[in-house]
Amino acid sequence: MKNNDIYILGIESSCDETSAAVSKNTRILSNIIAGQKIHEAYGGVVPELASRAHQANIIPVVTQALKEAGIEKNGIDAVAVTCGPGLIGSLMVGVSFAKSLAAALSVPLIEVNHMQAHVLANFALQSEETKPPQFPFLCLTVSGGHTQIVQVNAPDNMQILGQTLDDAAGEAFDKIAKILNLPYPGGPLVDKYAVQGNAYRFQFPESNIPGLDFSYSGLKTAVLYFLKKQLAQDADFIQKNLYDICAAVQKTIVQTLLKKLKKAAEQTGIRQIAIAGGVSANSGLRSELKKLAELSGWTVSIPPLSLCTDNAGMICIAAYFKFLQNEFSSLDLAPQARLSLQ
Repeated sequence: MKNNDIYILGIESSCDETSAAVSKNTRILSNIIAGQKIHEAYGGVVPELASRAHQANIIPVVTQALKEAGIEKNGIDAVAVTCGPGLIGSLMVGVSFAKSLAAALSVPLIEVNHMQAHVLANFALQSEETKPPQFPFLCLTVSGGHTQIVQVNAPDNMQILGQTLDDAAGEAFDKIAKILNLPYPGGPLVDKYAVQGNAYRFQFPESNIPGLDFSYSGLKTAVLYFLKKQLAQDADFIQKNLYDICAAVQKTIVQTLLKKLKKAAEQTGIRQIAIAGGVSANSGLRSELKKLAELSGWTVSIPPLSLCTDNAGMICIAAYFKFLQNEFSSLDLAPQARLSLQ
């Protein structure tokens, strides 16, 4: 280590982004992400194609991350990598590369849970004024594959209070976007168009799941049947009303998320709140959360947009906390497609 600073190279390859980052303690020095446009033609991620793209991208991405951070390979104190959850073929590319690099550099290997990393992205130091959430806090983690309310007691102590029973919020955005004939990934486009629409012109049902769990499959079905009925009367209905439809869909998803989050805060008495995951980049969610926080007296942490979607910067942050506890992995590490947050 140099002057007690810890430099970590992080690698993320759980789905369709190949990412590498370098961090100095909790400050991210570089965060390079290579997307995979090849999936657009199929309307979703094709696992085999994702694995091949990771193989092509990983060396250039790591090289660029080191270059941008201004550090040589032998200046790294540890190599961190996503070990799950995710697509097994994609994970294998990242884990295999990380193991080889850690062995070649004779530095520790640190395995990171992808969902824990999303939560801990809130601790990335953006400036000297950055104030990370205080333990314990509640984190609403929303992505394409997960929707969870997590009570975070410590970096290595997280408890799921509620989660989706079927589609995640991100899946709902993308699947409804596909029904609307929007290109993949459609979630960001729904957000973009919703800003220009009237969210109250159309009404879609919110799920009535007890407790703190979520369900979005019913919303997807409701939108599908609503559009079928309208299209039977007007073939151009979607084109004429796209902005209002997107606004109504986004309002419904966001309201459901925040109602459950408010309920969790009331039940636990916790007023420190954070969000994480790809859907935390949604402008409607960020805006409505700030409003609710003011009304409820919450202290809210919202990660920068660069740390919301899958990226290696968050892997570095999660690995930093593990490094402090000497939680290192062996070179026998194997990725796991299914890996619980707890």
